Amino acid sequence: MVGLGRMGANMTRRLVDAGHEVVAYDRDLALVAKAADEGAIGAASVEELVERLPPPRAVWLMVPAGPPTRSSVEAVAALLDAGDVIVDGGNSNYKEAQARSAALAGRGIAFVDAGVSGGVWGLRNGYCLMVGGDRDAVRRLEPVLADLAPPDGYAHVGPSGAGHYTKMIHNGIEYGLLQAYAEGFALLDAADELDLDLHQVAALWNHGSVVRSWLLELTELALAEPEHFAAIKGVVADSGEGRWTVEEAVARSVSAPVITASLFARFASRDEERFAARVVAALRNQFGGHSFFTEAQAAEDVKAHEDPGDATVDPRS
Repeated sequence: MVGLGRMGANMTRRLVDAGHEVVAYDRDLALVAKAADEGAIGAASVEELVERLPPPRAVWLMVPAGPPTRSSVEAVAALLDAGDVIVDGGNSNYKEAQARSAALAGRGIAFVDAGVSGGVWGLRNGYCLMVGGDRDAVRRLEPVLADLAPPDGYAHVGPSGAGHYTKMIHNGIEYGLLQAYAEGFALLDAADELDLDLHQVAALWNHGSVVRSWLLELTELALAEPEHFAAIKGVVADSGEGRWTVEEAVARSVSAPVITASLFARFASRDEERFAARVVAALRNQFGGHSFFTEAQAAEDVKAHEDPGDATVDPRS
């Protein structure tokens, strides 16, 4: 496992708990030491990580999309042999996965793109895994996939790029769902004369309602501490996948007004304080451990987004 952030560290721990031997590396060696304390085999460099893996090797990358993933793939691939497998578990663009797979195939190295959903709760509940790539390479990984996922929680969804494409659309849907809950609770909050208890309503809707869901359960958790919720600044970053989903909708002439509007709502959140945006920020913190913003952080983020640079990389997402 290369990358021991929120997702990579928990995935490593889940695999170790299931009885797998995992060699773990991160540029932050304190994270490597923590993983080693939890049963992984620590490596101080990518070179050491590859040396500690008996061939045929499988190296899973959990690093941010964009330049970090590109440099990590290049560094790992330079050390691998024919028959080895690289898994990109980050939110990379599916077209990049297709290009990497084709480039590595000439050296006999398989490239698997794995969309991973489950956030910080995946350690306990398991991760939903959407896997693309060569069938034989994916079959080799099945013991790992089965132990990372809950029952029926992983699938080989297609050839190279299919995993990341499926995860991209998954995240586009997530944008729309978050926005729908956020706008609904904003309307509840606006009815001052009714003195509604929003936490009570969220809890109520989780029992038998047609809008019940895990996201609604997380809404209930987020609203359980009013003072904590009130301190959240409603500035919501976008990780790039919402943009890519909208771009795909345009390119494929597929009408996607809800997802598009939810992406624009995130842009709008950087300009003014909105209750709905605070709900989305709180929910993303609940299910994914994503950072939320204080007043000062929000101002800093707005300034940073005036020149977004590589939109695929968002350290807060």
